[in-house]
Amino acid sequence: MPDLGEQAISKVAEVGLSSQLDEVENLDVDIKTDPGKMLSGSVDSVTVSATGMVMQKDLRVESMQLSTNQIAINPLSAAFGKIELTQPTDAETQIVLTEADINRAFNSEFIRDKLQNLQVHVNGELVTVDTKQVEFKLPGDSKVLLSTDVVLEQAGETKRVAFTAVPRVSADGQSIALDNLEYIEGKDLSPELTDALLNQANELLDLRNFQLGEMALRLKMLEAQKGKLLLRAIAHIEQFPT
Repeated sequence: MPDLGEQAISKVAEVGLSSQLDEVENLDVDIKTDPGKMLSGSVDSVTVSATGMVMQKDLRVESMQLSTNQIAINPLSAAFGKIELTQPTDAETQIVLTEADINRAFNSEFIRDKLQNLQVHVNGELVTVDTKQVEFKLPGDSKVLLSTDVVLEQAGETKRVAFTAVPRVSADGQSIALDNLEYIEGKDLSPELTDALLNQANELLDLRNFQLGEMALRLKMLEAQKGKLLLRAIAHIEQFPT
């Protein structure tokens, strides 16, 4: 009979998860059980630890930790090294995003293209603006700081927009919303421009960007610390990727 050891099935699970990622620096799956329990269709716990994962929209995650309690599996599939859930499970999840990684994603081609040729109102007139490099900072004090230079195409003029906001968990637990805007520079420029920046921030920080396979995340808590964003969520897992 094939080896039913923890290490063997953990390794197969690592390969399955890796296949869902564009890049990953380190990925470790630790499955705790014994052959007898596995043959009767249960596993004591699964812990997934990963660093340097590149997810959708070129968003790099500094670290992700996911841990389940006992799960129910198909013992026949387990005999061939595959974790197949016979019922969904919930897992505690912690995600750390760094200021540098969020900045990189903001300035990726995917997001930059969306912040060019924006039609906004400035002083009552509809004008076309392009944003240059966006800076996303985590200064601490539970705030984020967004700033960018804006080129008003018709006038050939460059203005700066900078504001702080407080991140919070959205009502549905699916994303991070930015509230309590306070302008540092560029308050006279259009609110539509600020909205465009906020929309892109919300799109980047949508939890669907962090899903692996048949997993849905529900955010419970976030902390905007100095230099990093810490997210705690519940992952509802229908099936582990294979």
